[in-house]
Amino acid sequence: MTKSPTTLGIILFIATMIVFFVVYTFFSGINYFDISLKSNAFVLPLIYAGTAFWSVKSYWNSHKEVSFKDAFSRSFKPMFIGGFLSIFSIFVFLNFVDTDAKKLLNYQYVTRQKAEMDKEYQSARKVLKHQKDIDELDQKYKERLPSFSPEAVKGKDMLTISHFSGYFAAILIFYVVLSVFFGAFFRTKTMYQEEQNQE
Repeated sequence: MTKSPTTLGIILFIATMIVFFVVYTFFSGINYFDISLKSNAFVLPLIYAGTAFWSVKSYWNSHKEVSFKDAFSRSFKPMFIGGFLSIFSIFVFLNFVDTDAKKLLNYQYVTRQKAEMDKEYQSARKVLKHQKDIDELDQKYKERLPSFSPEAVKGKDMLTISHFSGYFAAILIFYVVLSVFFGAFFRTKTMYQEEQNQE
């Protein structure tokens, strides 16, 4: 059965919000940011890619001829709808419903950045052999430390509308690349030959 891209987009939105609320409900502790990051990096791309594949494959099975445009559209539309609705809903939830969760994510983001900087500093210090290079590294490290002071990070917010727009723009690149791949893979030979002849 071929579902419309809009229906699949709403299914993706629901699936994304289920993942979001599972992480929010069961893991909103000391590892909230890390688990959110991992679910966004590994779980959601699989769900979106699987749905896009299903959308194109079901359409391909029920049509003798499929153009690149058709396959691209069947792949891209569900991901765009699901992604846009999810980003908007998560933004509203974190900024207006549970601002404590937003504060926790912001705090853990800064803490993670500081931990990564410390790790890089320690590993670089072990490699360096000349005192001049070590002194230079120490100086750069000391210069960056104040940016992680409580006063400096007090107003730091990685969950503003501009940040969410940036996240969505990055996600759109993933949608486009995946849709181009599915579009090229699922277009039928006949349609491909016709497109080549028109050129």
